[in-house]
Amino acid sequence: MNRIAFITGATAGIGEATAKILGKNNFDLILTGRRKERLEQLSKLLEKENGCKTMVLAFDIQNRKATDEAFDSLPDEWKKIDVLINNAGLAVGLEPIHEGEIDDWERMIDTNIKGLLYITRWVSPGMVERSSGHIINISSIAGKEAYANGSVYCASKHAVQALTQGMRIDLVKHGIKVSSVAPGAVETEFSVVRFKGDKNKADEVYNGFKPLYATDIAETILFMVTRPAHVNIDDILIMPTAQAFSRAIHREE
Repeated sequence: MNRIAFITGATAGIGEATAKILGKNNFDLILTGRRKERLEQLSKLLEKENGCKTMVLAFDIQNRKATDEAFDSLPDEWKKIDVLINNAGLAVGLEPIHEGEIDDWERMIDTNIKGLLYITRWVSPGMVERSSGHIINISSIAGKEAYANGSVYCASKHAVQALTQGMRIDLVKHGIKVSSVAPGAVETEFSVVRFKGDKNKADEVYNGFKPLYATDIAETILFMVTRPAHVNIDDILIMPTAQAFSRAIHREE
């Protein structure tokens, strides 16, 4: 019998890649995100290629009411979630604190922190009741350090790191694993969103070096969720070879 994994932000990037690799490795999948058409396309692909079962929930994780309604709509058999991957997250804007757009700040906080909390609050009681489960929060190198013009994004990812530690403390007595994955530069839609659709600016972020790819993170997640019951990978920081820390990237001339 397949285990059930709930993946937020499954429409692209790390979430989509994780869905594909888990679907090949004995997981049924709850796929969530805002773009319903993409989720449905992914669902059909996974069921055809892997024979796994999928459930699509299209909603905006920033919206508490929509999140509540989405979880309530799950059939009871789909609520027995074994793995929760809190992947949905974003960065918007790249300005110093005195020039930042407050709407951008709220979007990051609502997605990266509050959205993660909404989903965890719904999923974790079932794990407690069953005395098993694994929560993986997707953090960032920005959760380990701060950098210029990214203060609010960095703060949101520092919060993810703190929440991961706090969740682990709260849930350890219930036999629930809690982990975080903190990637460095990963070439996904991340920079396109940060630069508000400016693909030229987004492409420049990855010029001159080989970044991580979504599949690199997905393979790491697969490793984490397939460890024996007595093993928990608390925290992984994964970087491109060319990246020493957030703003130290060796670029070929």
